[in-house]
Amino acid sequence: MNARIDSLHSTPAALTADQQIGQLAVQIPGATAVFRRLKLDFCCGGQVSLAKAAADKGLDATAVLAELQSLQRSDAVPDAATPTELIDHILVRYHEVHRQQLPELIRMARRVEAVHRDNPDVPVGLADHLETMQEELLSHMLKEEQVLFPMLKSGGKPFVGQPIGMMRTEHVDHGEALDKLNALTHDATPPQGACNTWRALYAGIAQLGDDLINHIHLENNVLFPLFEQSPVPAQGCGPSGCACSGGAV
Repeated sequence: MNARIDSLHSTPAALTADQQIGQLAVQIPGATAVFRRLKLDFCCGGQVSLAKAAADKGLDATAVLAELQSLQRSDAVPDAATPTELIDHILVRYHEVHRQQLPELIRMARRVEAVHRDNPDVPVGLADHLETMQEELLSHMLKEEQVLFPMLKSGGKPFVGQPIGMMRTEHVDHGEALDKLNALTHDATPPQGACNTWRALYAGIAQLGDDLINHIHLENNVLFPLFEQSPVPAQGCGPSGCACSGGAV
């Protein structure tokens, strides 16, 4: 698993209505859901500009572009954030985003597996694995939102180490799930000649991986140590050994 923590400081790329709709679908994870809702063909008809595609459907290209721009999220952490501010940042930037990411990725994975079932590069089992990841992440985030985070916001308690330890253990499980995800998708690298849906799927998976790694990093290495009595030894998040369970990343 590639711990691309440098993306914590990434700057969203500028978007224009002159860009091809297929290019935007691949460039912006989540754009496919917008295009699907607006009935804009980003796959077979992805070679036209957003401006033309919107005009052909009687849509306001500026409004569509604004919606796409809202999907570009900064990873910058608030300077000198208090624990409460850091938790609020994690909730908005990662918990809410994971809930938006996974259903669309599952939908696209099902489509790619069905449409390209005869292609030797098709990622068989990808949709099922993403569904399992979704179930595990939703359960994990709910525990944080209902139990751990309120406890931390109130200043922590003597036994806070137990739920933190449980979350660290589950983070290792998430890391192993990411390793399997990378194996299924060849590190989110689409095969030569892949359609826009396949390419957009893998771009979204790459973004999910970056987001989940950064999410775990902020909790394990920034938030949790504020409430623990002693340093926690570094552990790997999975077979590839991303050190996001304790020491510096």
